[in-house]
Amino acid sequence: MKAVHVTGYGDVDKLEIVEKPIPEPKSNEVLVQIKACAINNTEIWMREGAYGTDEKSGWKPEGVQFPRVPGSDITGRVVKAGNKVKECMVGKDIVLFPFTSSGEAGSEHYSEDMSFIGSEYDGGYAEYVVWRADLCYDMPLPNYIESAAFSVSGLTAWHMVKQIETAPTDTIMVTGANGGVGSLNVQIASKVFGAKVIAIVGDLALEKRMKELGAAHVLSYKSNNLANDILKVNGRPIDSVLDVVGDALFSTSLHVLKRGGKFCTSGSAGGQKTELDLRTLYLKHITLYGSVLGTREEFKHMLEAISNGKITPVIERTFPLEQAREAQTYFKNAGKLGKIILLPDENI
Repeated sequence: MKAVHVTGYGDVDKLEIVEKPIPEPKSNEVLVQIKACAINNTEIWMREGAYGTDEKSGWKPEGVQFPRVPGSDITGRVVKAGNKVKECMVGKDIVLFPFTSSGEAGSEHYSEDMSFIGSEYDGGYAEYVVWRADLCYDMPLPNYIESAAFSVSGLTAWHMVKQIETAPTDTIMVTGANGGVGSLNVQIASKVFGAKVIAIVGDLALEKRMKELGAAHVLSYKSNNLANDILKVNGRPIDSVLDVVGDALFSTSLHVLKRGGKFCTSGSAGGQKTELDLRTLYLKHITLYGSVLGTREEFKHMLEAISNGKITPVIERTFPLEQAREAQTYFKNAGKLGKIILLPDENI
């Protein structure tokens, strides 16, 4: 089969197209013919060494073992089943839950042995992948490309919105609102949980599309006084922030939060380290949340919301698998809206 290997830490030249044997499913696994795989920050940061280039580079203590096939947002068709898997699985169109864990239900994402497909396991930048049968779910939409737009970004966004206990009376600021996680934060917070959303983007040309996704207000982080803009459109301090940017908007976020406000982060595209005046934290009674992925139960609820039309896919463009380097380079461009999808088979 055709696959993309990450051969080590570095730039996109560390992505290589290779031919390798089709993997065989173990007794509790299925072989999936991959139809689409969306790109996430996680596989780019893994390649770049943003999580560290030593034993801390992956989700497990031993780090990433190269070469590795990246990719975690995977849809496809089951073409073979292990001997402990029901034969009726064969032929199903499925989406993959993106990690394994021995953690108890409701805390799977906290487990020390959480292992991510595309990091600790070979992933979706390939024509085939093997995965545990119990971690495969029916596709929420009939289209492979559209169904691939949600797994990691959607689960991350769903968990963030749940973690801050979003209520219909809340005003929530979403940073990086045009990205994969951000655009889903906007949709889930507004259309599923009924909150008022202020979307922060770079280019206000995206305003119409962001409002279609559910944003009540759209502001640019390039404003000379973003904090005042936020307070003006809302008429008061905001209740919560859902953040994927990090340092670049951290001080603004804390400034516009109300007393008792909540700040939840799942990314740091705008800077991984920041300064925090602890007086702001305790004098305003602010709660900070770190968020990574979510639970299988949340994943099922997200898929139901997608199937019911409450959340829609936001896709920027697709690339053939052979153009993985170009796709990851394009992914890092500013101003795009939604997901970038790799296609092992362009004829789907």
